[in-house]
Amino acid sequence: MAAEKIEITINDKPVGVARGSYLLAAIQEAGFKVPTLCHHKDLTPNGTCRLCIVEIEVRGRKRLVTSCNYPVREPIRVATDSPRVHQHRKVLAEMYLGRWPNVPVIKDVAKQCGVTDGSRFRSELTDENPKACVLCTHCVRGCAEFIQERILDFAGRGIKRHLTMPFGDVDPTCVGCTSCAYVCPTGAIEIVDDKNHPVDARLIRDHGMKVNAEMANLDPQQCRMRQVGTANIVDVMDQYDLLPVHNYRFGSHPDAKKIYADEMRKNYFTQDESDSCWLGCSMSCCKAAENFTLRTGPYAGQKVLIDGPEYETAAGGANMGCFDLDFIFEWNFYCDTYGVDTISFATCMAFVMECFEAGVITTEHTGGKELRPGAGDAALECLHEMARGEGFGVDVGQGTRWLKKKWAKEYGADPQFLQDIGMEAKGLEYSEYVSKESLAQQAGYTMAVKGPQHDEAWLIFMDMVNNQIPTFEDKAEALYYFPLWRTWFGLLGLCKLPWNDVVPLQNSQYPPPVAAKIPDHVNNYFKFFEGMTGIPLDEEKILAQSARVHNLQRVMSYMLGRGTREHDIPPYRAVGPVTSEEYESRRERYDKQMKELLGVEPDRKPVEEKIALLRRYREAQYAKVIDSAYQRRGWNKNGVPTLARLKELGIDLPEIVAIVEGAQ
Repeated sequence: MAAEKIEITINDKPVGVARGSYLLAAIQEAGFKVPTLCHHKDLTPNGTCRLCIVEIEVRGRKRLVTSCNYPVREPIRVATDSPRVHQHRKVLAEMYLGRWPNVPVIKDVAKQCGVTDGSRFRSELTDENPKACVLCTHCVRGCAEFIQERILDFAGRGIKRHLTMPFGDVDPTCVGCTSCAYVCPTGAIEIVDDKNHPVDARLIRDHGMKVNAEMANLDPQQCRMRQVGTANIVDVMDQYDLLPVHNYRFGSHPDAKKIYADEMRKNYFTQDESDSCWLGCSMSCCKAAENFTLRTGPYAGQKVLIDGPEYETAAGGANMGCFDLDFIFEWNFYCDTYGVDTISFATCMAFVMECFEAGVITTEHTGGKELRPGAGDAALECLHEMARGEGFGVDVGQGTRWLKKKWAKEYGADPQFLQDIGMEAKGLEYSEYVSKESLAQQAGYTMAVKGPQHDEAWLIFMDMVNNQIPTFEDKAEALYYFPLWRTWFGLLGLCKLPWNDVVPLQNSQYPPPVAAKIPDHVNNYFKFFEGMTGIPLDEEKILAQSARVHNLQRVMSYMLGRGTREHDIPPYRAVGPVTSEEYESRRERYDKQMKELLGVEPDRKPVEEKIALLRRYREAQYAKVIDSAYQRRGWNKNGVPTLARLKELGIDLPEIVAIVEGAQ
């Protein structure tokens, strides 16, 4: 929603300004110039230098204000160079020139303010160094805002004020991110050592600072990764009907608000500071809860620190029907402690719970545990059993695919039902997103070389919410580009989150999180690579680099017996409704689709018939998107890379060709 506009007057010129925005930006956008020294476009303004003063008139009363940090909240009249403003500004500039007469930015500011004949304020404090520190605070704010450290600050008062590190010594926590040097306007802070010896360190810093600035300025209003980490997506997914609930049957739940990110921040997260995967990260999305008292397991009664939860863990709780943050944090801790993947456990346990509810298994099989959706304590006991190597937990630890085979063979369960609701492909459990209404995400999940994890192609928002890839060709292109782009991140050891978890203002028509080809963001990574290696990159080169590895992965997958079309077919619940309860939960949506897409009047048809008709349609659509994606990737109809594609990529080695020859 667009911000409310306020009409103000700047030098007798009417200007529309967004309520709450800073006056300096409005002045500059209106075409007027105001001198500044402490202002930096990517840092929070603080009015230190006072040079940007202007005269404002509010309800007939005039006063001087610093325009950089004055928020416009009501109609005002502004004069940027009245006699009073000019006199104040000129005296200030002359004082700066007297203290630092040879610093270029000071000389430039003095000239702008009409000081051309030197300064009467020279004294024993005068510093002739052309690279002197002018106390502008850029470095202090850069350290605090870009990488959320507070290593630099000022000590002393008045004429003794100076920049320092804690206790006046080099702080060992400084990671050498170079943010301070980058924003320093005088050169007082210099980079003297590039330990990695990049070809062009300046190129890397230029684009790294763009990422830092976007994170500092946009993240608080968008994804809030710095505040709550990836847990912010719980709220978004619930509101878009994409949060897995009760083994992916539903996409939202009234109790989901109990596990929203702000609940975690308010009642659990204790580290409201920089905590990141690697030193110097400007996102710092890691979060933690300290002094959490465990209720169960070998550490019951102890206070522990819990790292997380991430979105996938919190959403896994919803998938199990457990909207209890005490459970989610405890389960998170024990999965980390036991070395168990939270996604795989949650998705498998959600399947177990639905099967228990459907009567496929009973307390006789579970060792007395009532494993219905929402049974958090019973789920925790299964986890502890897995770790101890005893009881029903051992079976759960084998995974969804193994359980489907066992229960069909030994308990006489319907294998088709188990296949439809058992959310795994290639033996890997599904990540925690409901893909029913996103054809591209259905294929992105199941075609992923390692199995249905969203890291290769997270296309739900592009496909379902933003409708950016409407045709089969569009979807095929996305299923070509994004897996290669994301594979490239892994190959270079780069984090993908700064690529798409803030959206520049010029792309703000897409609500974050978004996985679009934002040109500026993509170009940043080209420049990181070029700055480090000296090798220029473009989209074609980067995709070719990644395609070699991606196609080799597919060949290896084929060699291991799970790299053909049959392994790219999802369980039907990833595509559409399996049960009557599922259909009825979205009946208005599904009935509308039957009318508009199938030309079928659904009103008098039984639910079972509607499910069957919709299934035939959706499975046919899925087959078409797979065909399109295979063709775009250079794979044959069975999903195996063609010899021509291997040759094109320069990986047609004899041993590789020998693996796929029989599949051509």
